[in-house]
Amino acid sequence: MVAYLIRRLLLLIPVVLGVLTLVFFMRALIPGDPIEIMFLGQMPPNPETVAEIRRELGLDAPLPVQYVNYIAGVVQGDLGTSVRTRRPVLVEIQDRYVNTLILTFASLAIALTVGLITGILAAVYRDSLIDTVTMILALFGLSMPAFWFGLLMIYFFGVQLRWFPVMGSGSLRHLVLPALTLGLIASTIQARVTRSSMLEVLNSDYIRTARAKGLSKATVVLRHGLKNALIPTVTVLGLQVGGLLGGAFIIETVFAWHGIGELAVRAISQRDFPVIQGVIVIVAITYVVVNLFVDIVYRMLDPRISYE
Repeated sequence: MVAYLIRRLLLLIPVVLGVLTLVFFMRALIPGDPIEIMFLGQMPPNPETVAEIRRELGLDAPLPVQYVNYIAGVVQGDLGTSVRTRRPVLVEIQDRYVNTLILTFASLAIALTVGLITGILAAVYRDSLIDTVTMILALFGLSMPAFWFGLLMIYFFGVQLRWFPVMGSGSLRHLVLPALTLGLIASTIQARVTRSSMLEVLNSDYIRTARAKGLSKATVVLRHGLKNALIPTVTVLGLQVGGLLGGAFIIETVFAWHGIGELAVRAISQRDFPVIQGVIVIVAITYVVVNLFVDIVYRMLDPRISYE
């Protein structure tokens, strides 16, 4: 296990390097002058200001030198400086990154809880009314755009019932609506995967043996069946982190939740390329680390899995 972790950590190096390369050339391959694009539709600054911005962004150097400087800066924790605020990009992200993680993992907790419960019930009561209603709701959730569901949550629970604030961050009450919006949509995928996995497990020989021993239905399902059915669920859960981080960009804007998603949307509208690049790098590294954690959870769920 230790040797596997060391290998995986070493493999993170080329993965992260590849992400950084793509992010760098994303800016370098944009047609036209990046400085002119930044001030598109605005009063153009004087030539001295343009030259200063170009120097700060390192655009006055040849492309290979820009690439080396960018990689070296990221390794040292320097993601550049925001064109608009003149603050380091890492500081801009640090102010909001924790909020995004709180929203993402609160949504994951909701998705896992709701998805497991509904998926298990649908599998245990296969072809019943519970199964039919659960899968219809799952299909409905998969088909609904996150921003539209968020607007519905705002209208019913914020405007009509006035149970929760509809915008802002900083308290648990502000977290409820955006977390429910992301979590309930993500739970529909979890419910379908859990149902499929549980159906396969419940038809296994060892489950029939457990039933023949006279064990209760709850013991058979939760103690003997659920643990082996969790591996596909954990796989989807790890993949959903990327989806939730991406979905948080929209939901944070809808609910004015002060996270890196809202920061990225604002940076895109302001054409603040260093901030956009920094957000992409941080989100990609977060996604890679979470998937490493998922591999570790595999081994904890099933000791038969060997990484040697």
